[in-house]
Amino acid sequence: MSKPITTNRKAHRDFAVLETLECGIELKGSEVKSIRAAKININDSFARLENGEIILYNTHISPYEEASYLNVDPTRPRKLLLHKSQIRKITGKLVQRGLTLVPLKVYFNDRGFVKMELALCKGKKLYDRRETIKRRESDLQMRRILKSRRK
Repeated sequence: MSKPITTNRKAHRDFAVLETLECGIELKGSEVKSIRAAKININDSFARLENGEIILYNTHISPYEEASYLNVDPTRPRKLLLHKSQIRKITGKLVQRGLTLVPLKVYFNDRGFVKMELALCKGKKLYDRRETIKRRESDLQMRRILKSRRK
């Protein structure tokens, strides 16, 4: 995996990530050029299972200026490219446990294809978020104390 083009920082705050997988995205040519220019936003994105396919919603890819009439709707639903076995596995987990599919990052792989890291997540409650913040702050404080003792 190469350097990410964009990451969904809200995902780790609002969800507990249980499992991740890599998938492709069905894009038009002008959308790929916009992604190369890092004009993509996945902060409010989610994926849903429809008719045996996984569809990505609320992903904003800005129109490519040089494409003129070839541009498409920036927030159109996009099909995610996964193997049938992966879709069946995800379907079982989504139905049984009530999980959510959230994109974590978008990047180009070694062959130059746009890939997305998709995660099966469970929503955090407000008290879970507070607990995570407390744990992070206490870890930071411990590191500071240890660093000051080394000097």
